[in-house]
Amino acid sequence: MRTILITVFCLIFTFQISYTQENSENKPEFGWKKSVISNLNLTQATFENWTAGGENTLAWQLNLNTDFTLDEEKYNWANKGKFNFGQTKVGDQDTRKSDDEINLESVLIYKFGLYINPFASANFVTQFAKGYNYKAPTKIAISNFMDPGYVTLSAGVGYSPADYFKTRVGGAVKITSTKDFPVPYADDPKTLAIEKTKTEWGLTSVTDYKRKIHDNIIYASKLELFSNLKAINEVDVRWDNLFSAKVTEYIAVGLNFQLFYDRDLSIKRQLKEALTLSITYSLL
Repeated sequence: MRTILITVFCLIFTFQISYTQENSENKPEFGWKKSVISNLNLTQATFENWTAGGENTLAWQLNLNTDFTLDEEKYNWANKGKFNFGQTKVGDQDTRKSDDEINLESVLIYKFGLYINPFASANFVTQFAKGYNYKAPTKIAISNFMDPGYVTLSAGVGYSPADYFKTRVGGAVKITSTKDFPVPYADDPKTLAIEKTKTEWGLTSVTDYKRKIHDNIIYASKLELFSNLKAINEVDVRWDNLFSAKVTEYIAVGLNFQLFYDRDLSIKRQLKEALTLSITYSLL
């Protein structure tokens, strides 16, 4: 875990030095900037009397990304939403979730200086549907909508040397709420009572990087860190990376890699990777 943190902070430091050296000569355009992009991924296979073997398969995933940003001379108000949901059915198995995420973020920045400015932000994370553990003989429910639900409120200082690179750090409070599944999300194992809500005070850091690395290839990365200031190995890490290539006007290929670490849930880091060929449509 220490190696991961050192690598992450080295990347942030490198970004800051590298991108500060580039200057933009374009004049800023104030007002609302709106973006709503949806992706639909489908996979289907059917076998009948197929001697080589195989399983009937049906998989789908819908992704929706929204961005409503009001940029004015004295302040910037960015509101972003990420909505992912997908299901897979293989053979005679029940339909299972392949992806499920709701992530909303609102950041208000006051333009006090050229690059360094104060900010206030709110972040909300949960899921759409009930999640199950399929390793037991019978499936066991382990999560649901707002169970858990995470709300993080923070305020501090942001640094943005360019439009494609933004980072901020500040004090924060992270609230974890549950209903039917307090363990392991909110409950404190050191107490006899079962707590359904957990409140943590600490420091947070969020770094966004998005840039076109080729004519039709975009790389976007978001690194979120939260520390309750108790120990170095209790720093929560959420690192989301996306490579997106536009093949045609409506066909796109995407590679998404996520690293997640929360010692309260697992002492090991969690990884998720997805390669998609999708139909992409920009609503705004």
